[in-house]
This record gives sequence, structure tokens and C-alpha cells, in this order.
Amino acid sequence: MTIRFGLIGCGYISRKHIQALSNCEEAQLVALSDLLEVRMEESKQFYQDNSGKTHPMKGYKNYEEMLSNQEIDAIIITSISGLHAQMAKAALLSNKHVILEKPMALSIEESNELIQLAKQKEKVLMVCHQLRFRPLMQKIKKVVDEGKIGKPYLGVVSIRINRSQDYYSAASWRGKWNSDGGMLINQGIHLVDLLQWFLGDVKTVYGEICENASAQKETEDIALGILNFQNNAKGIVEANIITQPDNLGYSLSIFGEKGTISLKGGPTLNTISRWYIEGENTSLEELIKLADDGNEQIYMYQNFMEAINSDTQNLLISGEEGKKALETIFAIYQSDLTKQVIQLPLSSFSTVNLIRKEGETQ
Repeated sequence: MTIRFGLIGCGYISRKHIQALSNCEEAQLVALSDLLEVRMEESKQFYQDNSGKTHPMKGYKNYEEMLSNQEIDAIIITSISGLHAQMAKAALLSNKHVILEKPMALSIEESNELIQLAKQKEKVLMVCHQLRFRPLMQKIKKVVDEGKIGKPYLGVVSIRINRSQDYYSAASWRGKWNSDGGMLINQGIHLVDLLQWFLGDVKTVYGEICENASAQKETEDIALGILNFQNNAKGIVEANIITQPDNLGYSLSIFGEKGTISLKGGPTLNTISRWYIEGENTSLEELIKLADDGNEQIYMYQNFMEAINSDTQNLLISGEEGKKALETIFAIYQSDLTKQVIQLPLSSFSTVNLIRKEGETQ
């Protein structure tokens, strides 16, 4: 069955979603919403050029008007972070399925509300952690789950990148706790999601963050976290946006009793720096082929549509799954505030908790 989509927010990140939709035979983009008509027109043209489809497409400056369109089955939300929960709630209340860009919300309370509302309305809610759909990540998940690396001991993720003052000046909502969330939420959440997907649920967290001296933004420049997983494996999260003069890159490593897997590169982690499994000779050619497959966004949409069309299809990244990395990051922030080890699950947290009063120091 063809799924008819409406998209809210025609900014940069929406292009990835439109490109993926263009490659899904049973998907049809029928509506767009943005405050700027020119961006809606550009997105419409981009979709038509990539899909070859020229069906009518409606544009709405007010996204709530779009939600009343009964022809739309599912809503894609690619707006600014601070509006994700509000828009997703409105879409679910309008009986639409929702595919929601990360982060799903900026508070535990909003995350829980979306999860419960999706269940109540019997609608599919997917959070965009598309790296889970990369074939190489699927391979690592299978290797760990099958016990090929033995007992997992340690997982480490590093984000060493640069975000200039120009980056934050380009959009007034960036770098604000109540509209953007923190650096770790925006630049690091995909790697945190992979780490806890590979190693399992997090039990406790200790974290520290370092805010910046710039008056142009509120959010942190450096974030550090020590994780303790339910299976007693340990985890380290290390992230910064002050790497000079430009990006050094991203990395993820898993260390186990019988193996080590380490990836590096850009945000998609497409370079294998080590793949060792005791007693197993894995084909490097096969691994490189998996690493080179960059169609994760398409696979994500296929999973989303299959979940809509089938009662038995498992959703890889549901609201519950999407909340896990966010909650881990919130625990790092909460630990910095309290100077305590934080036990998961969290009962309450919002990024507005991190807004410092005038004159207050770290």
C-alpha cells in the first residue's frame, strides 16, 4: 500500500528524507510545510527531480493546517529540535504515523508522552537513528549478540569536531538549551545510540560537561560520560566541538573477551580500523562492501512503511528505542548538575534545567 507523506520543515536535513522517499516505490510525498514558501518550492522541485513523480503537492505555512489533511498517512518532522515533541504530539493526535528527527524531545516527560500517545492512537512512531540501518552496523550488532566477541568489556565513542561561531550565528535557535538542546544531543546522539544498541541498556552514568566562554551560545563545548551497562560492560563517551582547526572525526570501538571492533571516519563511521574476532577470518572485502553501503536512510523508510502495512513487522527504532540514547545523554547532564552518579531510568529531566541564571558559574 502506498504511504502518503507530509513533511514539516524544509531545511537542510529534510533533503536526506526527500532523497530517501524518492527511492521508495511505495512512498509518495504529497504535502510540505515551512514558514518560507521558497523553501517549500525548492523541496518540491528536489523531490520531483529525484523521484520523477509530478503528482500535485500542497504547501502549508501553518503545519497544523496540513495535519487536518485526511489524504496524508504519515508525517516527517525535520524542524528545529525544540519543536519536535510539540509537532509530533499534534501529528499523533491527528491520527498520523510519525517519523521524527533526533532528538525526539528535549525532556523525559515529553518523550514518555509521545511513546504513550503513539500506543494509544495505535500509530507508528519512529525516531531517526538511521545508522542502525547501515549494513556494517547490522553486522556488528549480530556479531555481539551471537557472542562472537565473548563477554563485552568496554565500548568507547569519540566525537572530535569543530563548530565555529559562524555555525551558531547562522541560526538564532542553535546553541540554546530550550530550542536546540546540547552539543551531545545534536552532534553525538547517533554514536551514543549505537553504543547502547551494541552493548545493551545503561544502568548508571557519571558525566561532566564544560560550557563555553562565548556569549553567542549556552550549550556545552565538551562532554564526558562514564557508563555502566546492565551486563556490567563499561562505556566511555568523549565529545567536543573545539577541535582545531577543523574536524578530526568520529570513532566507535567495542572491546570484548574474544574480539575488538573499531570504526572511524565521518559521522557515518565508514572506515574499519580494526576487526578482530578470535578464531574467525572475516573477509575484508565483505566488510568494505558493507561499509560502502550508504543507503541507511532508504532502509529506515522501508522499515517504517513495512511497520505501517504489517502488524508483525518489528520497528527497529521505535519511540522506546529512540528514548534510550537521549536518556543516557540527559543522565550525563544531570550528573554534571548534581555531581552524582545517576541511576537509570530517569523519572524527570529537561534541557531547560541547564539554563544558567545570569551571573551563575559552572
